[in-house]
Amino acid sequence: MIECQNIAKTYKIGEIETHALKNASFKINDGEFVAIMGPSGSGKSTLMHILGCLDTPTSGQYLFDGHDVSKLSDDELADIRMKKIGFVFQAFNLLPRAAVLRNVMLPLIYAGVSKKPREEQAKDALRKAAFPEGFWNHYSNQLSGGMMQRVAIARALVNNPTLVLADEPTGNLDTKTGLVVLNTFQELHLEQGRTIILITHEQYVAEHAERIIHIRDGSIINDSQVKNRRVVNGEL
Repeated sequence: MIECQNIAKTYKIGEIETHALKNASFKINDGEFVAIMGPSGSGKSTLMHILGCLDTPTSGQYLFDGHDVSKLSDDELADIRMKKIGFVFQAFNLLPRAAVLRNVMLPLIYAGVSKKPREEQAKDALRKAAFPEGFWNHYSNQLSGGMMQRVAIARALVNNPTLVLADEPTGNLDTKTGLVVLNTFQELHLEQGRTIILITHEQYVAEHAERIIHIRDGSIINDSQVKNRRVVNGEL
């Protein structure tokens, strides 16, 4: 699904250059659950933006589903983001005065899907995200943090994306609630075969994935399988 070949990203302000990424190379296969881990300023957010087709590299090649992202137009990149990538953010990014079901339907509204099909797709996504049906008509500001994050996961799934990209999805949650969210990702991976990339700075969060790519100072310093993978529900 993903192949990065010597990806570099340089930001230039006046005469000052900042090398956010340096010759990053790796592959992610269809159906993998991978964590990208590093401290603040390591380059993981820059890498996330490139993998999510929100930005393009300064040099190197990024292939997504066989397409060279650097050669795509803004409209083509937007089309990939809408149809093939589901985003889950730390801050949830839900509309506070909209019901859960409408929040999940939003990407389909923007995509021009008619009312009945988008309602059915939204309900299906909520079920896949293990969100209880009794709360579908609640406003998002009436929910706990963990429930809001599961709504965000459902919204990410509603277009049936090829890739789910989660940026610090447990960052605003307490440990217990964070484990509920991590359990949801593990179920999506194991039961539905979803490809998931999880961005985090926490070792214990990264260990819920099956593979960890460590990044520091813009360079990948380690890429390995998780030997003792953390288990949320005891079924792995």
